[in-house]
Amino acid sequence: MPKLPKRFTDFTKNYPTIAKAYKELGNAVHSAGPLNAETRALVKFAISVGARLEGGAHSHIRKALEAGVTAEELRHVALLAMQTIGFPSSMAAMSWIDDIVQHTPKKKRSR
Repeated sequence: MPKLPKRFTDFTKNYPTIAKAYKELGNAVHSAGPLNAETRALVKFAISVGARLEGGAHSHIRKALEAGVTAEELRHVALLAMQTIGFPSSMAAMSWIDDIVQHTPKKKRSR
C-alpha cells in the first residue's frame, strides 16, 4: 500500500480513539449493503469527484486500486462526471487519478 498522507497519520496518532471509531464506522457502512468492494470503491471515488474533494479522491483512488479497480475504470468514472458536474471537474478528477497511478506499482493496477 502506498504511503498514507502525513495529515492522516498525524490524526490517527493524535486522536487514536476517534480514528478507531472512524474506522469502525467505515467497516460498518461497507458491510451494510450488497455492493462488492470494487463497486463500493468506484462509488466512493465518484462521490469525492462530485464534491471536488481532492484529498478524498486521492484516498479513494488508492483504496480502489487496492480493491482491484483499474485505472481505466477510474478514468471512466471521471468521464461520466463530465456531463453532470462539468468538463473542468472531470479533468480535475483525471489529474487526481494520474497523481496516484503514477506512484502506484504496476502490479496493483491490474486485475
